[in-house]
Amino acid sequence: ATAITTQAAEEASGPIPGIGPTGPPVLIADGMKFTEGPAADADGTLYFTDVPANLVYRAVPDGEPEVVLEDSQGTNGLMFDRDGRLIGCQGGAGRIITIDPTSGAIEVLSPGYNDNPYNRPNDLVVDRQGGIYFSDPSIGRGRQDKAAVYYLSTSGEATRLADDIIFPNGVLLSPDEKTLYVLSYVTAELTAYAIDAPGEVGDGRLFCRLDDTPDGKRPGGDGLAADVNGNLYLTAPRNQAIQVFDKDGQSLGRIDVPKPPSNCCFGGPDGKTLYVTAVSDVYAVPMEVAGHRLVASTQ
Repeated sequence: ATAITTQAAEEASGPIPGIGPTGPPVLIADGMKFTEGPAADADGTLYFTDVPANLVYRAVPDGEPEVVLEDSQGTNGLMFDRDGRLIGCQGGAGRIITIDPTSGAIEVLSPGYNDNPYNRPNDLVVDRQGGIYFSDPSIGRGRQDKAAVYYLSTSGEATRLADDIIFPNGVLLSPDEKTLYVLSYVTAELTAYAIDAPGEVGDGRLFCRLDDTPDGKRPGGDGLAADVNGNLYLTAPRNQAIQVFDKDGQSLGRIDVPKPPSNCCFGGPDGKTLYVTAVSDVYAVPMEVAGHRLVASTQ
């Protein structure tokens, strides 16, 4: 584990009006192998994964991150559902699981599709009904016949929704849950699918593209988040930034971070902290706007 510091990175660009940031990124964890899967619980407490180290952590204010799960088997994306369960993409085992935040006990929600494990589940988003949309790129694991995006119903039935994206990575719902967003790791395109009903989507359409890199090669994206106004925050690892788009797909600007980001989520007590996982580090970026959060069923 690593000690949390209060050292802040220098702010590399000005804030986006009405959005932020309101200050520079603050380093809250470092010395990891590769951080991913940021997720905040109902209190705004951050959880994240170190994928190659096979660990799931909980951030502690002014202290070292606590290990929630050892031998995570490559768990990557995380998100809390309305009932406070921590859902995870257990990539190495090719399945979707729940993790008890207190005991670290796991339960398998979906062991695979068509009697085979998933390739390597990467990222997920939970809807109000408790269903789970998740991406399953191949990443060298040909357990399934193709990379795809799936929906896992509350009854445990998995449905393949989209298999037309090269390396589907980040997945997210719009705040009104009428749109599913899927970000490609290799084409830098964010595809939007209209949701006809939970687990049922229409044809995909190009929503936006990440900026080109300085060398002219279009970068791929990774994870993404949304704020209460429906603005989208897309990680652009090769540009070392979070690029912000409005709900119509227009670029609003970028938030530069000290290292290439892999994913981001909103959290903190007031929901106005953008947590960013970036290679070996995790950063907390203070924002003017609050993030969209799935409301707990007890509230």
